[in-house]
Amino acid sequence: MTVAIDELRRKARYAGFLYLLLGLTAPIGLIYVPGKLIMTGDAAATADNIRASGSLLRIGIASELFHQIVFVFLVLALFRLFKAVNEREATLMVILSLTSVPIVMFNVLNEIAPLILVSGADFLSVFDKRQLDSIAFLFLRLHGQGIDIASIFWGLWLFPFGMLVIRSGFIPRVLGILMMIAGAGYLVSSATTILLPQYRHQVGMVTMILGFGELPIMFWLLIWGARVKSSGAAQLPDL
Repeated sequence: MTVAIDELRRKARYAGFLYLLLGLTAPIGLIYVPGKLIMTGDAAATADNIRASGSLLRIGIASELFHQIVFVFLVLALFRLFKAVNEREATLMVILSLTSVPIVMFNVLNEIAPLILVSGADFLSVFDKRQLDSIAFLFLRLHGQGIDIASIFWGLWLFPFGMLVIRSGFIPRVLGILMMIAGAGYLVSSATTILLPQYRHQVGMVTMILGFGELPIMFWLLIWGARVKSSGAAQLPDL
């Protein structure tokens, strides 16, 4: 029994490490870099920022590719951790989460395009600077829309994940509830951006707070791994 508990905690802490790594790297490309480079409504200023700080945009691109690779390994680690709790829900969690990966990977092309457009390459000489700046800005806007689409699945996968946490017996149920609240935040934010874009900023302030519900599970898995009460030891999933 002790060996089973230790193995469960090892799997949980490994998943927690990957989750934290994801949480540390994802904001670089999704929040920090766009915040530094994109000037809302000003294509010329945005393009000038890219010309001056192209390496920063490349770091953002690398961040997105890296955290998606980490995400794949995280989901597989979580599947191994929760498969014995409910294999059907664990499989649904994997499907919903990994659906977002090709969306994000392909969406990175919308960040590579502006780098080419502002590069001053000879084949672009048929366009004037204003046209190139506008097209580069368009691609960055498309990248943002692509993230909104990926966010639908970033929200959906948290529902089966949250249910697995609630049913597991080795992670506090409240963490599962918080994750489903965070998932609802992702969905509301994406729906608002797509259907009611004029309200996206107001709604985004609320859904950003809801998104913090995803943070506690990272630290719980990493620090405590799994909490198994001696009286409920018999409820351990088969490893």
